[in-house]
Amino acid sequence: MYDQPRPHQAQPAMTFEQMLDRVRYEGAYPTRERAEEAVRTVLAALGRQLIGDERVDLAQALPVEAALALTAQIPATEQLTGWNFVKDMAARTGTSPAIARWDTGAVLAVVTRLTGPDLLTRILHQLPTGYALLFGQAELRQPHPVA
Repeated sequence: MYDQPRPHQAQPAMTFEQMLDRVRYEGAYPTRERAEEAVRTVLAALGRQLIGDERVDLAQALPVEAALALTAQIPATEQLTGWNFVKDMAARTGTSPAIARWDTGAVLAVVTRLTGPDLLTRILHQLPTGYALLFGQAELRQPHPVA
């Protein structure tokens, strides 16, 4: 008869409006609407790449509106490298790869602040090469064993 108690879910560290203001600053966008377009585009593209607990945990770290943009996407059957992610986003939006890369950097810089280092590490381990740089992180490669 009574609902089972649910585990307390932490509230995102910022509101969607605060997120847009930060993305607007990071991307030097002229309007909040342009920042919102970048947020929705980048998170939709990222939503096509992430699966499992990392996808769920990232959605919980984001403001609700941003989480909906991420989770509204069905994950792709084939993951894209970081560069192919940018090219795919450019093709889907009809922009240049340079603009898609700029938007990605502005949005993911803010997402990085919201995720914290542990979740970011888990996300980067799930994704193919090239994403660390998109998140503003160093891309560390494992050395190949010498035969």
